[in-house]
Amino acid sequence: MARVLVLYESNNRGYTAKMASYVAEGARSLEGVEVRLVPVVEATIEDLRWMDGIALGSPTNLGGVSWRMKQWWDELSFDVWEELDGKFGCSFSSSGAQGGGSELACMALNHLLMNFGILVFGIPDYVAKKMAPHYGAICAGEPRSEGEVEMCRRLGRRLAEWVAVYKAGDEAAHPQNASYSRGVDH
Repeated sequence: MARVLVLYESNNRGYTAKMASYVAEGARSLEGVEVRLVPVVEATIEDLRWMDGIALGSPTNLGGVSWRMKQWWDELSFDVWEELDGKFGCSFSSSGAQGGGSELACMALNHLLMNFGILVFGIPDYVAKKMAPHYGAICAGEPRSEGEVEMCRRLGRRLAEWVAVYKAGDEAAHPQNASYSRGVDH
């Protein structure tokens, strides 16, 4: 069985938490995947040891990640430094506005993951006109449009696919075998 952790931090508006729920929904859409949806304030080191893949989410704060997310990784995760090497990861972030730095926050989250040897990936799919999670799923505010929701779902689905292929040996789950529209014609 493939195991996916959706680990996130959300501010008082809950936009990133809503994104996290859609990412988890996307991961669960692949049969044989177990998903944990965990806010960073409740996360433990055992969550990291349990997972094969991680979707990491944070609100965008001044073009970067939230201090709670950064603090959690700084203080807790070094206990599993070498244990995470070779697992899969991706990121998502919400900001206050378009151009608010969400892609920068995703890149910062990806850098956190890469420092632990977690393999991060981009997604070339277009989920709606002019919407693609190349660096991670991003939203200005909460995900409202079908394209924004699908961006989050696709991120979770793709993470589940990569984990299923490389950790559970399920070649049929490879993204190149996807039956859903990859939207590359947008």
